[in-house]
Amino acid sequence: MTTTTAREPQTGEVAPVATETLTDLLVARRRPPRPSAWSASFTFGWRAVLKIKHVPEQLFDVTAFPIMMVLMYTYLFGGALAGSTTQYLQFLLPGILVMNVVMITMYTGVAVNTDIDKGVFDRFRTLPIWRPSAMVGYLLGDMLRYAIASAVMLTLGLILGFRPEGGVAGVLTGVALLIVFAFAFSWIWTMFGLMLRTEKSVMGVSMMVIFPMTFLSNIFVDPSTMPGWLQAFVNNSPVTHLASAVRGLMAGEWPADEIAWSLGWSGVLLAVFGPITMRLYNRK
Repeated sequence: MTTTTAREPQTGEVAPVATETLTDLLVARRRPPRPSAWSASFTFGWRAVLKIKHVPEQLFDVTAFPIMMVLMYTYLFGGALAGSTTQYLQFLLPGILVMNVVMITMYTGVAVNTDIDKGVFDRFRTLPIWRPSAMVGYLLGDMLRYAIASAVMLTLGLILGFRPEGGVAGVLTGVALLIVFAFAFSWIWTMFGLMLRTEKSVMGVSMMVIFPMTFLSNIFVDPSTMPGWLQAFVNNSPVTHLASAVRGLMAGEWPADEIAWSLGWSGVLLAVFGPITMRLYNRK
């Protein structure tokens, strides 16, 4: 005789399951299908998005910080460097957009390190999923943060007088290129998140790398005003190529060389730091 749970299902509750049916499921030895790599990665990406929902303070670095940076550099240096804040904003905004997004990539490594410290990754490693999906999920979730930061800065720029001649297509293409580069660049910080012991160490090392890369570039000024030995470094920096590509796209141009360099650097970063990160993850 088949037995079922006594209580009748109510609205919103799961229907009762027959004891025989439940027994058949437990002894059938049939495993549910393994999730695909994309499915697992997007699930972890959604987990990263839910973190923002429950800890909205994480949005500070993609909202308040970009606003502060745009206002500060525009009105502190605009008149001195270009003679007009509006004229300087046309040059500055694409570059400082690159700077801000590149800087907030370090929080990927901080999040990884925090989850490791809490023991969350011990659970992830026991799941029958594609092994890199946890790392890829972090980066996919952070892409939303990069998009939010870009939207905040562009909105503020339009209010202050920024007028991209490339129109909507040029702006969206520039932001897409920036997000692709940021995705690849974030693998550096996932590596440090696995290597270092504390999140403060991750942030310290990240700032030591990011600050020289962003300030020694063409984000704020034209490299032609720099000494020759410094130009050699600045002109070959990946941040310089990326800023030039985004600036050109938003200005209505198609800087093919700079776009190629930016995509090439993205591929190199992903090819180098992706395998190193996964090797550390598998051995951690």
